[in-house]
Amino acid sequence: MTVNQAVLDAILKRNSSSKLAEPAPSDAELAVLMQAAGRAPDHARLQPWRFLAIQGEGRSALGQLFADVQQEDTGQVLSDDKRRDIATKPLRAPLILAPIAHIQDHPKVPEVEQVMSVACACQNVLLAAEAMGYAGIWRTGPMAFDARVHVGLGLAENEQLLGFLYLGTRAASEKSLPEIATSSLLRQWP
Repeated sequence: MTVNQAVLDAILKRNSSSKLAEPAPSDAELAVLMQAAGRAPDHARLQPWRFLAIQGEGRSALGQLFADVQQEDTGQVLSDDKRRDIATKPLRAPLILAPIAHIQDHPKVPEVEQVMSVACACQNVLLAAEAMGYAGIWRTGPMAFDARVHVGLGLAENEQLLGFLYLGTRAASEKSLPEIATSSLLRQWP
């Protein structure tokens, strides 16, 4: 068997980067990332995913949505500092992709399998971005699972937000990753 070492290295060395700067992937590169997403495992070829690209002023609008939701949760006006802290979170990357699971009724493909397919699409996007020289991090947190955020982003009733993929150019040195103890990950059966 022939090993494609470049692909294997990209997978084995990928790690999240929280410090991201310009440039972000271009429109043409974003199209390639969507092609990579489209190669995720997909039982019955449902393509149960879509992505929202949030960049430029869209990131500020997302931050304001986050701050409004947080203020509603506290029932009090947020201090200027707290509002700014929340509202600037989406500015930590020049491009955010919001992966959305578009759940479809199917007799052989349950909802959980469709969500897993979207998660695989996200991993493909992150791996492809790394292969193109970019970096990213998959962020979740309370805002990713808040129904008011879903409404603000225009999600339909049959859709779920799976977090936010922050993408850009690595702005800090790569973290060194520990070796993976594979003996704890694999067992033979029976």
